[in-house]
Amino acid sequence: MRVVMFGYQTWGHRTLQALLDSEHDVVTVVTHPRSEHAYEKIWGDSVADLAEKHGVPVIIRNRPDGELVDQLREVAPDIIVANNWRTWMPPEIFTLPVHGTLNIHDSLLPAYAGFSPLIWALINGEPEVGVTAHMMDEELDAGDIVVQRAVPVGPTDTATDLFHRTVDLIAPVTVEALGLIASGQREFTPQDRSKASFFHKRAEEDIRIDWNWPAEDLERLVRAQSAPYPAAFTYHRGRRIEVVSAVVSEGRYGGTPGRVFYREGDGVVIVAGADARTGRNRGLAITRVRTEDGRELPATEYFTSMGGYLTSRP
Repeated sequence: MRVVMFGYQTWGHRTLQALLDSEHDVVTVVTHPRSEHAYEKIWGDSVADLAEKHGVPVIIRNRPDGELVDQLREVAPDIIVANNWRTWMPPEIFTLPVHGTLNIHDSLLPAYAGFSPLIWALINGEPEVGVTAHMMDEELDAGDIVVQRAVPVGPTDTATDLFHRTVDLIAPVTVEALGLIASGQREFTPQDRSKASFFHKRAEEDIRIDWNWPAEDLERLVRAQSAPYPAAFTYHRGRRIEVVSAVVSEGRYGGTPGRVFYREGDGVVIVAGADARTGRNRGLAITRVRTEDGRELPATEYFTSMGGYLTSRP
């Protein structure tokens, strides 16, 4: 099939590479200009560079326009394949090819449509994550599922671990889905919209630690914001510190959320949970921190004495 590929960052790069390695003919690539957004600079393999290396024409757009529609009509694709296209795609584009548009999304749809699905899923304690190939329709990430593959989430996995595990699914999922479409299959699995969820782009407010969260949720937040993502942060005596690593405490600690309370093992336990006053909660044992000047050190060295509070604001 003649394929036009829409994509961006490493997700788009892996999709384009899979298409180039397949029996299909990539006739045009559409991608976004480079961005300075913190999350868009991560996993930044260039779709444009890969296309140009293979002699595939490249169109750069922030969002589709009339000129792009005309260019697509000229190349007459049989199908569009999209992955990590960051802006709305109008029906006049996604319905243009005879086989429509196949979108590749890194979640187990219908859950976690939208942005940063791996990070949100890890924070929420999901037992598995994955990649879905689905037909595009007028609602974002809501079309019929062609192929879906899952991988388990381990108890110490970071968002980076899950990225590497799921990005390796892109090529086989994409190629299998295209094979089914090329074979003439037209009926696929409708999504159960009663189970759908949609998430926004992540920003600094999403990594600000709220000590009213249970320690188990905070520990997953820290893992979800592992390098190269911006680390979860809090304030100690008015100064911002980043929590590089942490575990849920062995003991149960009562009091006020955010209290710097007790040394346990290699960590310093912070009281956590909205109902911490009951004394039934485990705390978050911080093991490593990073200070405002970029120094990373064990929490037991940073917190030279117990007492005081960690806060969400200076």
